[in-house]
Amino acid sequence: MGGAAELTPLARRIAARIGAGGPVTLAEFMAEALSDPEHGYYATRDPFGAAGDFVTAPEISQMFGELIGLWLAQVWRDQGAPARIALVEAGPGRGTLMADVLRATRIVPGFHVAASVHLVETSATLRRIQATMVPQAVWHDDLSTLPDLPLYLVANEFLDALPIRQFERRRGGWAERVVTLTGGRLALAVAPALLPPGVGRADDALAEGTVIEHCPALPAIVGAVGARITGRGGAALWVDYGDWDGTGDTFQALRAHRPVDPLAEPGLADLTAHVDFAAIARAAAPARASPMVTQGAFLERLGIAGRAQALAARLTGAALHAHLAAHRRLTHPDEMGHLFKVIGLAPQGAPPLPGLEP
Repeated sequence: MGGAAELTPLARRIAARIGAGGPVTLAEFMAEALSDPEHGYYATRDPFGAAGDFVTAPEISQMFGELIGLWLAQVWRDQGAPARIALVEAGPGRGTLMADVLRATRIVPGFHVAASVHLVETSATLRRIQATMVPQAVWHDDLSTLPDLPLYLVANEFLDALPIRQFERRRGGWAERVVTLTGGRLALAVAPALLPPGVGRADDALAEGTVIEHCPALPAIVGAVGARITGRGGAALWVDYGDWDGTGDTFQALRAHRPVDPLAEPGLADLTAHVDFAAIARAAAPARASPMVTQGAFLERLGIAGRAQALAARLTGAALHAHLAAHRRLTHPDEMGHLFKVIGLAPQGAPPLPGLEP
């Protein structure tokens, strides 16, 4: 990791905070590393694509955004095609997904007339890029300022970037993993702790050393979406990597598409953790949460195979090879197809959500 002299500017700031006030939680470390307005990861760069640190599904193929757009439009029609809606993306990246959603839904009568487009984004750098892709959008720092309309929301790889806390099962109780200083370097340590209310999986049955991750912000965010959908109608689609009620240490960092030490260079690497989809379902009430399905199964149910064949018919050579590889990457169990999961929210009593419910 290097000595204190080699710390990034943000690492020095975090080290000074620890020196003055003691260890910080992993959630506090992640929040500073990702969102610090001067040195935070998302505040200072475009992290997407081959020149960045990672690639998301919308950047892999237009098919992803097209199918999600048609999913949103179908849900809108199934719910009676309300005359005015808020079409929202949380964590819109470069704006590629929303641009594909809007292009695909031009064929749906009345949808564009009804929809006002809203992007929930805090990064000024990314907002400038999004403005070139979706110039008609209205930007928001959080969900609280969205208009009081039926809400049709998509969030792809949004929840995985929310800060987490980690708790480790120890003999006789629990300890929380915290970030401290060791020899002038940022390092992990543990401190005795109680699990937050509602966190825990049959404590007596968990083996010593088991790690539970808790995302403090998730219940409020998903709960706010569920409440809006219940009160005004609409639907939400959450797509992310994770599992149902999982345990284990999934805290990770990527830089230039390679795993790196999450504590080594705060502000220069992307930090994420797997999403607990059971927590989404619990937080959604009073809205109805669909069953969780894999991304591969969801896209296949929406017809990605047929769309892939139609596009392939127009391609040859390297373009055809890249297209086929993209289809595999989105859907195959050995690629994103199984690791990524999908869950939807709708009002109680609303029609089933396409691709997610029987």
